[in-house]
Amino acid sequence: MSRISRNISIILRAERLIAQRHVTVAAKRTGFYAAAGLAVGLAVVMLNVAGFFWLSATLSKPLAAVIMAGANLVLAVILGLFANSLNADTDTSAAVELRDMALQDIETEITDGLSEARNTMASIRRDPVGTLTPEVFSVILRTLIKYARSRKE
Repeated sequence: MSRISRNISIILRAERLIAQRHVTVAAKRTGFYAAAGLAVGLAVVMLNVAGFFWLSATLSKPLAAVIMAGANLVLAVILGLFANSLNADTDTSAAVELRDMALQDIETEITDGLSEARNTMASIRRDPVGTLTPEVFSVILRTLIKYARSRKE
């Protein structure tokens, strides 16, 4: 049972590491999305005003406004694509592998325990006295030794 409890502990630790990494990536993504939103807002205000005045000297005023808005949207798309490129899978691959190994070890341990129990039950069915006699004698001897030690003291 100690292997099973150790493996469960490993699984819980690995899951915690995976979850922490996913939360960290989500927080960074949120920051980049917020930065993209702020950039869009500031770009719309500042570049549109400056670009509008610059372009309106050579182009019509509506065309100058459309060009400035398009440039701001391209910047926002670039920041959004960068935020989507962040991925926690590369950082958590070792923890996922460790978790899977621990799960496989638990499965093997349980399978071995069940097959041992089946074999014991089959041997008890075939020869109940012969199978249980060594166990009964060892329990009786342990009890007698314990009793003898307690009488000695």
